[in-house]
Amino acid sequence: MSKLKVGIIGSGNIGTDLMMKLQNNSFLELTTMIGIDPNSEGLKRAEELGIEVINNGIEGFVQKAELADLLFDATSAKAHQMHAEVLSGLKKRVIDLTPAAIGPFVVPPVNLRTHIQKENVNLITCGGQATIPIVHAINEVSEVNYAEIVATISSKSAGPGTRANIDEFTETTARGIEIIGGAKKGKAIIILNPAEPPIMMRDTVYCVLEENDFDQEKLISSIKNMVKKVQSYVPGYRLRMDPIIDGKTVVVYLEVEGSGDYLPSYAGNLDIMTASAVKVAEEIAQYDLAETV
Repeated sequence: MSKLKVGIIGSGNIGTDLMMKLQNNSFLELTTMIGIDPNSEGLKRAEELGIEVINNGIEGFVQKAELADLLFDATSAKAHQMHAEVLSGLKKRVIDLTPAAIGPFVVPPVNLRTHIQKENVNLITCGGQATIPIVHAINEVSEVNYAEIVATISSKSAGPGTRANIDEFTETTARGIEIIGGAKKGKAIIILNPAEPPIMMRDTVYCVLEENDFDQEKLISSIKNMVKKVQSYVPGYRLRMDPIIDGKTVVVYLEVEGSGDYLPSYAGNLDIMTASAVKVAEEIAQYDLAETV
């Protein structure tokens, strides 16, 4: 079976974790790692794995554009704006892991099929990937009037990019809660916890429903079914306890443990982004294969 050729832009922690996740993938062939620091650990690891390394950024890829048909952009929002323009000119598809949000927001178990043919798709934020599926699952049973999420992550798993984009995180996640989750009004909060040893990512989803005469068993079943869907590509994603229902209010407590491919297991906030990116790319590859049959 032919595989979809993919490349990674960005040789930092997220790009390197992506690289490790893509080893021996059934649908994707990682052909190149693109960075700008020849001494970065990501590029060194790529070279050791026999992956073609490009160390002069997107300009270098333009000269070898045949290497990949889909690119993961694990750089920054500012850099992605330039990358997106270049890659669009090359007719390459992009999965954007930055807050740039040039393309439509995508959460794999919720709306990927709607946007699977789009040239550029955006993965929102780690908090969005963890909580929007739950808001959507609740909204499928009873209309969500207001949804608020609190994402708590270890300060050790929050790099310079995360710290510099706190406002973008809250705004982008809130938009995703509304656009994809279906809530009439969304709000997002992120907390960086300095505890030692580092805590795993934890998320609280608080929803106020429009009506209080919904089927509680159906609601809980919808939430648990969605958790299973996310677990299919993020094994460390789980409920910390059963959902709490009080009148029109529903509260769901989640935990995300990283798979430890490259990043530490407490960095579930980064792991859910890379795992979601791989899932999107796999679905694109399978869709393309089905279209050619």
